Amino acid sequence: MAGYVVRRLLGLIPLLFILSVVVFLIIELPPGDFLTVYVEQLRTSGVLVSEEEVARLVKQYALDQPLYMRYITWIKNIILHGDFGRSFRYNRPVVDLIKERVALSALISLFSIVFVWIVGVSIGIYSAVKQYSVFDYVFTFIGFIGVSVPSFLLALLIIWFAYTKFGVYISGLFSQQYVDAPWSWAKFLDMLKHIWVPVIIIAISGVAGNIRTMRANLLDELRKQYVTVARAKGLSETRLLLKYPIRIAVNPMISTIGWTLPAIFSGESLASIILNLPTIGPLLMQALLAQDMYLAGSLILIMGALTLVGTLISDILLAWVDPRIRYRNAGGE
Repeated sequence: MAGYVVRRLLGLIPLLFILSVVVFLIIELPPGDFLTVYVEQLRTSGVLVSEEEVARLVKQYALDQPLYMRYITWIKNIILHGDFGRSFRYNRPVVDLIKERVALSALISLFSIVFVWIVGVSIGIYSAVKQYSVFDYVFTFIGFIGVSVPSFLLALLIIWFAYTKFGVYISGLFSQQYVDAPWSWAKFLDMLKHIWVPVIIIAISGVAGNIRTMRANLLDELRKQYVTVARAKGLSETRLLLKYPIRIAVNPMISTIGWTLPAIFSGESLASIILNLPTIGPLLMQALLAQDMYLAGSLILIMGALTLVGTLISDILLAWVDPRIRYRNAGGE
């Protein structure tokens, strides 16, 4: 097991390097740069910007350097100093902007992930065990709806329904008096009263997907011969399910559990924009639209790195749950 983990960790290093190069090239692809657009906007609005000031900004952001030098400067500052650069749009360090939003993004995403796994897996198991029951039909139908309806459309429908039927505006995470207030126990309790709406909206498609995946996998396992043999030996139904079929049926879901890391960091972008949530997703969208290269590039790099690390975690969990995987990857050693 240790050898398998070491090999995967070493393989992660070149992938992270390639990711950083690809991200930097992508954010450099659009013509022009934010500084040029920003200076033109200032001049259009009547603000005088001297050529000396423009030259200073160009020097500060290394826009006068070749492409490879800008990449080296960017990645060196990230690795050595944890400096992701400065946002042109907000005129603030990228790290500060991320710190402001990452806690709420992680909180919403973690609640959503826990909800997805507890509800989705539990209903999937029950639907498989009670196949063709009324409960199974109902949640199979709900699963199809949940997978088909995107979260941003569901958010729009719920906001419209709550406002037209009850006169309640459910957007945001805080009541009006707490939006700009410093953190306090009262503000935290107010957030808990509002957070369940985005959690359910963001989680509903994941719950539906887990129900369908768990049900299908478990039904396949329950039809296999080892289950019949275990029943014939007198093993109780609960112990049989927990010891064998569920452990195997959950493997495909474990293989994607690592993808939740970038989701924890960013949250559901479109749903967050519609629900007016102060998370990373809307920040990334604004940075991309404004060609804010350091902010957009840093967020994409972090999410890409989290995806790679999450995939590594998924593979390690799979190797732990099913030893055949690590032996197969090791060439049968």
